[in-house]
Amino acid sequence: MSTFAELLLNGLSLGSVYALIALGFVVIFRATEVVNFAHASLLLAGGYVTATLHDDIGFWPALLAGVAGAALVGAAVEFLVMRRYRGTDQSVLAIVTIGVDILLTTELTRRIGTDVLVMGDPWGNAVLTVGPVSIAHTRIAAFVTASVLITAFLLAFRYTSWGVAMRAAAESPETAALMGVRLGRVSLGAWAVAGGLAAVAALFLTVFPTPGLERATSLAALKAFPAAILGGLDSTTGALVGGLLVGVTESMATGYQSDLTFLGRGIGDLAPYAVMVAILLIRPAGLFGTKELARV
Repeated sequence: MSTFAELLLNGLSLGSVYALIALGFVVIFRATEVVNFAHASLLLAGGYVTATLHDDIGFWPALLAGVAGAALVGAAVEFLVMRRYRGTDQSVLAIVTIGVDILLTTELTRRIGTDVLVMGDPWGNAVLTVGPVSIAHTRIAAFVTASVLITAFLLAFRYTSWGVAMRAAAESPETAALMGVRLGRVSLGAWAVAGGLAAVAALFLTVFPTPGLERATSLAALKAFPAAILGGLDSTTGALVGGLLVGVTESMATGYQSDLTFLGRGIGDLAPYAVMVAILLIRPAGLFGTKELARV
């Protein structure tokens, strides 16, 4: 029972981090109807800035710099690249984001090389033990931070003028533009917010028990992609639920891998995608995605 509780707590913590990444996918999709495959490079950029600056300016200023840096990279991608293709088919724009991701990731991996960059976080390898259950302080911090950020975003999305503009743009871009909503600003803000959330996620993906930031860290964004898909790409609530579901699934499958040998090795990495496929077979739009109706 203690093993199950530990795996569940770790899964929820990991899932909350995945939810931050998935929320970035959803924010950009709602604002532009584009699936952003460059999200992995935004995550790597934010983590790289944090890791390289913490020795010089301290952890917290470095984290703020990482968030700001990833937000600026996201805004720059939207302004310099995506805005030039406005009005183009969304599938073409998705392919453009793949090219952007390749360029950014190549440069960042060149800079990182074979090194493993530590983040300089204040939690270290401390572990909280309550009875038979143990959980790292970094996991607790990840869950609390992700909960605060997601709650703040949902409140801003619901009550601020930026959130109203984004919801209007997602509902009907043409009508929103006629009503005075500046779609360019909405798109720019969405990319910046997605970059900032990715930078925070990068921190908690590279602290204890993982060794640090490395070239493969960006692949974590691929694990969050099923969370965004199975939750529904146009649903902020779906990003949260999908992230938690993917995190718990991965944690459980990895923890009980010795009992699932008949499924082969690496089931923990495969399980989120299997859950995604199973849910999409039942609900093609995702758990909370909007169903599109067409009359023939």
